[in-house]
Amino acid sequence: MKYSVLGIISLVLTCHLTTSAQVAKSTKPTSPKAATHKKSPPVPAPVTTSAAPATIIVPSWLPPTNPVQPTATMVTELLDTRLDVKFDWSRQWLVGNALLTLRPHFYPQTQLVLDAKGFDLKSVRAVIGGKEKNLNYNYDKRKITINLDRSYARNESYQIRIAYVAKPNELEAGGSAAITNNKGLYFINPLGTDKTKPKQIWTQGETESNSCWFPTIDKPNQRMTQEIAMTVDGQYKTLSNGLLISSRKNPDGTRTDIWKQTLPAAPYLTMMAVGEFAVINDTWRGKAVDYYVEPRFQGTAKTVFGNTPAMLDFFSRKLGVDFPWEKYAQIAIRDFVSGAMENTTATTIRQEWVQLTKRDLIDQSYVAEGTIAHELFHQWFGNYVTSESWSNLPLNESFADYSELLWAEHKYGADAAALVQQQKLTQYLTEAESKREPLIRYNYAAREDMFDRHSYDKGGRVLHMLRKYVGDDAFFASLNRYLTQNKFSASEIAKLRLAFEETTGEDLMWFFDQWFLRRGHPELHISHTYANGQVNLRVEQLQDSTFTPIYRLPVTVSVWSGSQSQPTDYKIVVTKANQMFTLPISQRPSLVKFDSESQLLAKIEEELTQDELVFQYYHARSYLQKYEAIDQLRPKLGDLAVSGMLRNAMNDNFWAVRLAAVEGFRRYKGAEGNAVRKELKRVAATDKKSQVRAMAVTTLASFPNEDFGDIYGTALNDSSYLVVGAAIDALTKNPTASTRETINALQETTSPALLRSLARYYSLNGTADQYQWFLRRMNDIADDELYAYLQNFGLLMQRLPPIERDKGIQRLESYARTHPNISVRLGAYRGLYSLVPSMPAMKATLQDIRYKEKNDQLKAAYSLVQ
Repeated sequence: MKYSVLGIISLVLTCHLTTSAQVAKSTKPTSPKAATHKKSPPVPAPVTTSAAPATIIVPSWLPPTNPVQPTATMVTELLDTRLDVKFDWSRQWLVGNALLTLRPHFYPQTQLVLDAKGFDLKSVRAVIGGKEKNLNYNYDKRKITINLDRSYARNESYQIRIAYVAKPNELEAGGSAAITNNKGLYFINPLGTDKTKPKQIWTQGETESNSCWFPTIDKPNQRMTQEIAMTVDGQYKTLSNGLLISSRKNPDGTRTDIWKQTLPAAPYLTMMAVGEFAVINDTWRGKAVDYYVEPRFQGTAKTVFGNTPAMLDFFSRKLGVDFPWEKYAQIAIRDFVSGAMENTTATTIRQEWVQLTKRDLIDQSYVAEGTIAHELFHQWFGNYVTSESWSNLPLNESFADYSELLWAEHKYGADAAALVQQQKLTQYLTEAESKREPLIRYNYAAREDMFDRHSYDKGGRVLHMLRKYVGDDAFFASLNRYLTQNKFSASEIAKLRLAFEETTGEDLMWFFDQWFLRRGHPELHISHTYANGQVNLRVEQLQDSTFTPIYRLPVTVSVWSGSQSQPTDYKIVVTKANQMFTLPISQRPSLVKFDSESQLLAKIEEELTQDELVFQYYHARSYLQKYEAIDQLRPKLGDLAVSGMLRNAMNDNFWAVRLAAVEGFRRYKGAEGNAVRKELKRVAATDKKSQVRAMAVTTLASFPNEDFGDIYGTALNDSSYLVVGAAIDALTKNPTASTRETINALQETTSPALLRSLARYYSLNGTADQYQWFLRRMNDIADDELYAYLQNFGLLMQRLPPIERDKGIQRLESYARTHPNISVRLGAYRGLYSLVPSMPAMKATLQDIRYKEKNDQLKAAYSLVQ
């Protein structure tokens, strides 16, 4: 699963903790790892324990003690599921008939317990020799406990048929930041009343939500084959796992499609989708590769998804295990509760990420392609071999996350892979400000807690370190061993470790213990001196060793001597909290670079002079080394050597270097001001990468009291939505009469980027005319965009007479109280809060919303709104 970037609640809480922290000492990070996350020690909370006479300072990121969550006990094995389902669109019900084949795992059984949430049960029967027999059962709306007709031994299978009606909308609402709803089965625009949205049905099973629409043993350590017959109106396409083995028209105008998957997979990977889709056909080695999109996007679907066969080929070759399943399909769906989901043979993806126009595609750097790679890699890691418990979720998600780097490296080169590495590490370190957990954690409050930046981004970076340590040949040979030894079964972290140990011949418990089973990451301070023909390199581990290990860190140090273009590389292993390494060198070095391969998952503070950083930029062997030099030298832009370096970087071959350089010139006041502005104007108009053009517009807007209206006006007509959005943002605080008409002409855009910018613009510059625009376009905004949109709406309403605000206030209050997405509820709450200065009575409404809110995380976020 690739979850949507919806962790807004977590972000609010993280930002509060970070800005409220008492900074114990000033630090100056000098690596891209630390560049975005300066070291801010958490707020200490003194706690005295009986085990230690001294006071132990407990960091704020240390989580509470949660209950142990063991792997589900295997009492019964689910072997096969056959479903016959119809849909009642008006009531949003599924009418189903399930035939389950099961057997005891080891001990004889006289009873069967199935997960089945919120059903109306019509009958429960044993199927014996072609005949059916009613069985006694108890049902508490969560589980069916069935008394079998006799005792069954472990070598005996039996069949149960259950007739039922699933009513997902009558279940108590739940969800998390990663998976915003857990009712399993979703009817989109079921009555067709919203003319802007198609009618669809789709399912989302992870973690344990498929039991909301069919009876099963809803645990990841189960595996079953399956067959699903879906009866739908004739105009709809269907999709499910496996192959379409039959499609027949019925006398009443409906059609019944039967999908069959002959290879076993976990129940949470079962899916269905129904809707009016265009299906674009592709192939890979004779297997069907299909892309399902709404008809108006069929012209660009091949461009968006077209690398899928090449990915199938690349991953199959790298892993030495061919894609094992019968087919592979990807389907774009509306109002998805996550980002994407790797259902076996049939991935679901939120439509905003992959239903793109030709103009949208201009701005796509790696979002859609990274998601496609991520979900495809799950077909091996997660589907072919499945985590036996949610505690072991990184065995699924860390690998899928790392596949994004592997594909970028293969398709676009080392710099593109380094950019992925940087972005992922930044995301983990942001989360680590307020939360640090072991990757494999057997204590958690809720299953969805596992879907975090640890399981994804930290896990991917740990795999990268493991790859760098054992080498590419051993890394991929170990993955091949792991996959082949554990195929079509459930796995845990020890099996991955054993696969690497059996391949390499080395005991790797130290690596798996410190990176998978313990929390935190290294916080390093690096310094060096030169004397008597040697470099003395000091490495200090500064992390709190009470809660975090002292790490063993194999790493490369590169030393450039004099003006040599190629350095000498030294392999060292850090094992102590404070350690000195002596590196022989014939003359004073121009640069000593710790972790020169940029592989460590760490916050690194490295003492480098301005001259060393400038040297590093011009002799860099990777994007990350260039970025580090640019980032660390930004405060010294007044120096001609530094500004010259950034001007050089604005012409770099790799777009992310150009982006960093352009951003570095924000509010530049140096001697080369006119030349810099001229260069920025050139970049804004001509750079081939839209992200860089947009940043140039943003940087020009950062110069106070300067008029770049001609640049903004030109940018409003750029082919890129990002560039147009940057121009609107630039004009938000400095609006001009000449551009207002052009901006207003964009009001009907379908671009999320433009809608974001328009909402910000109108929040400060809008009039009563835009009040109705906000209300009307609210229906077009994705949930993760509504958070900011609703707050901007509140700012607009501040300038309207109170009597004209009623409809908007009602809409915000409705969202704050009832919207299923917690980030939307928070955005609506903040929008209402902005009205308090002019409407003191709003305080009572907000107090009532806080009082009735049941989500603890959201209530904590409410307390920070002020």
